[in-house]
Amino acid sequence: MRMAFVLFDGMTSMDFIGFYEAITWLAILRAKENVSWTFCADKDEVTDDRGLQMRVDEVLPHLGRYDLVFIPGGMATRKLRFDEVFMGWIRTAEAVPYKVSVCTGALLLGAAGYLEGKKATTNSSAYELLAPYCMEVVKARVVRDGNVVTGGGVTAAIDLGLYVAEWLTNSDIALQIQRKLEYPYYQVGCLSDVYMASTTE
Repeated sequence: MRMAFVLFDGMTSMDFIGFYEAITWLAILRAKENVSWTFCADKDEVTDDRGLQMRVDEVLPHLGRYDLVFIPGGMATRKLRFDEVFMGWIRTAEAVPYKVSVCTGALLLGAAGYLEGKKATTNSSAYELLAPYCMEVVKARVVRDGNVVTGGGVTAAIDLGLYVAEWLTNSDIALQIQRKLEYPYYQVGCLSDVYMASTTE
C-alpha cells in the first residue's frame, strides 16, 4: 500500500502527525504488504501554522499513483480550496482507492469534488464551510462514506489513524497500535460508518 501525505504551508501539524503516527504502524507491524509513504507538497519545503518547517519527498507528484491520500487541515485550507493550481493537483487523486482527511482537510476533499453526495465531518468551527460540498455534515470523530474517510478536529487525527488501520486490517492490529500509542480513548471493535458521534452542540 502506497500512501501520500499531502502537506502545505499553514497546515496544523497535529492533524498530520496524529494520523501519520498511527497509520504507519501498519508497516512496522507488517500488517499489510509493501506499505510505504511519501511526503508531498506544492514546494520543496512547507511551514506549518506555528513556524515548523518540513522538507518533502516529492513536489506535485501525480496522486493517482497512490493507494491512499491523506490531507490534514489548518486555517490555510480556507484559501487553498480556491487555489486553482493546488486544487488541480488534488484532483489528480480522483482514481485513488482511499481518500482520507482530518479537520479542515475535508474542505480540500470537498472542493475537489470528492464529497459530493457523501456524509463527512471536519473541525466543528468549519461545519458551515463544509456543508456546501457534501450531502450531510456529521458531528463525529470519524465518518466513512464509501472509501472516503473524514476526521473531526485536530486530536481526532489519532482516532482517524486507528480507525483506518482497523478498517484496512482488523481489530487485533488496531489494538496493538493503540497500545503502542498508549492512547486509551479509541474504541476497538466499534467500526461503523460514524465513529464516536459528538455529544456537544
